[in-house]
Amino acid sequence: MSLRLVLRTAAFAVLSTLLFAPAAMAAGGLIRDTEIEADIHRMMTPVWDAAGLDPDAVHVYLLDDDQINSFVAGGQNIFINTGLVRRAKTPNMLIGVLAHESGHIALGHLTRAAEAMKNASIEGIVAMVLGAAAAVASHSDEGGAAMLPGALVAERAWLRYSVTQEASADEAALGYLDRTHQSARGLLKFFERLQTEELLEGEHLNPYLRDHPLTSQRIEYVREHVAHSPYSNVSDPPQYVAMLKLIKMKLAAFLSPPGTMLARYPASDNSLLARYARAIAYYRIPELDKALPIVDGLIRDHPHNPFFEELKGQMLFENGRVKEAIAPYDAAVRLDPGAPLLRISRAQVYIESQQPQLDKTAIADLKEALRSEDKDNQAWHLLAIAYGRDGQKGEAALALAEEALAAGKKRDTLMEAARAEGLLPKTSTSYARAEEIKREARELKERKVGD
Repeated sequence: MSLRLVLRTAAFAVLSTLLFAPAAMAAGGLIRDTEIEADIHRMMTPVWDAAGLDPDAVHVYLLDDDQINSFVAGGQNIFINTGLVRRAKTPNMLIGVLAHESGHIALGHLTRAAEAMKNASIEGIVAMVLGAAAAVASHSDEGGAAMLPGALVAERAWLRYSVTQEASADEAALGYLDRTHQSARGLLKFFERLQTEELLEGEHLNPYLRDHPLTSQRIEYVREHVAHSPYSNVSDPPQYVAMLKLIKMKLAAFLSPPGTMLARYPASDNSLLARYARAIAYYRIPELDKALPIVDGLIRDHPHNPFFEELKGQMLFENGRVKEAIAPYDAAVRLDPGAPLLRISRAQVYIESQQPQLDKTAIADLKEALRSEDKDNQAWHLLAIAYGRDGQKGEAALALAEEALAAGKKRDTLMEAARAEGLLPKTSTSYARAEEIKREARELKERKVGD
């Protein structure tokens, strides 16, 4: 969907649908949005290239939390709070922070707890980081978040870097910015703001400061670099400025009260951002009679933009007009066939439309999406449904085993993998995968990770 919230509660409940649910929102909820993630990816690709990282292997995820924070966990996954994005005055500030986090990845600072997170879903990683695992471990034996010892999660020790590691990540980030001819002023301004907060808040540290110890020496090092770098006065590219404006608008439109957005973007403002914001606000009220004409106008004026088609599909789908949602989702996937979240959303619409002739396309969409979104529990669940409806019972059981493995549910994993083995040809690659899943689940059991 256009903006997808995965809810994290104290018991690590995940929304059973892809629907955006602002009324049920919890701090720390994982937000997925194709357009926002794509724009951040475009801004960061030069930095990741400079860092020697494969841009296609690095993922940036947003958390619905107004505090300033970012961190790396579960491999090449960078998590960033909406509060940090909201306070980024320029793209350069956001890029500087993400360049620092990329330094931690490139320098191999992520070995602690890496094994425990190897099979965790993204939702599970978020739950671990936010301390939900301890609650789940004590109240339920089915919790996918119970992947680390509760005390370790509660202490967040594995997220904390030493001052030496922080300094080396700073140095790496500055090198990436220089090699891509970008200014480090944004990173310096971010550190200076944190330093001011540190002095004012004392023991009540900002989460970023708790996990990333900041020293005056580090700030001075970045300040010295800015004073001598030939790129310190380079301005942000206009396209980056436009991207950040859109990201901030879209987050506000989905996370703020609709009335606030309608006041901020009155009908007299005919800019693209204003029209986009009003369309989202009216859809959330919901007043589709006002939202749909606006989004139709955006589609007419920008026929190559997949995200306006996606938004129209979401409006229709979430208001029970499932079959009408198919055409805009088809258009969105046609315009951006490489976007896995669009394919997952379209597959859900196909499945919900109860049209058997669409099941095979839904399966194809989900298999393609899971090539890069293999930790997405919902996609595995949808794939199991589509396979079941298509009569492929063995593949359905295998998809349920994948879902259970990503959620850390060892018993369910073993049960579904065994069921898949009983239904699949022994010479098939799917049978071999079922055996592999059973081995991975047993390894988790031996390490006492998961349920």
